[in-house]
Amino acid sequence: MTGELSTAQIEEVLTNEYIGRIGCHAQDRTYVVPVSYVYEDECIYAHSPSGMKVSMMRLNPEVCFEVEQVSTLLDWRSVIAWGRFEELSGEDAMQAMQLIVERLGRHMPAEGDGAHDQSEPERRACMPVLYRIRIREKTGRYEPCPC
Repeated sequence: MTGELSTAQIEEVLTNEYIGRIGCHAQDRTYVVPVSYVYEDECIYAHSPSGMKVSMMRLNPEVCFEVEQVSTLLDWRSVIAWGRFEELSGEDAMQAMQLIVERLGRHMPAEGDGAHDQSEPERRACMPVLYRIRIREKTGRYEPCPC
């Protein structure tokens, strides 16, 4: 039997996790992909290389975001949120990157992982797109442990 998460529980799941899935849809195609993220002030902050996900979100900025906490198959919490993709630049991008590094830095690759072997044009081509998803609606469900 599933139940509905309270607003506080939804905020807890979004704040405490760091891997979620973005669902985007453009040109008659739907795409769902995992991303690392930071949640702050009703926004999901993330970065991605240019690719299918970013291209689709640029075409149709309305997205869905999902995150879950799973202890067992019978003990889990899940949050679904809907919002709008916003590509960041300038000061907004710098602040987003600071949030991401502060929260996720220990999970990121260390210096000396080969990134410095690239030429300047190659490094620029690999620069991530920083973005936020402004959440406008969210819901959560859970299945309590039967123990």
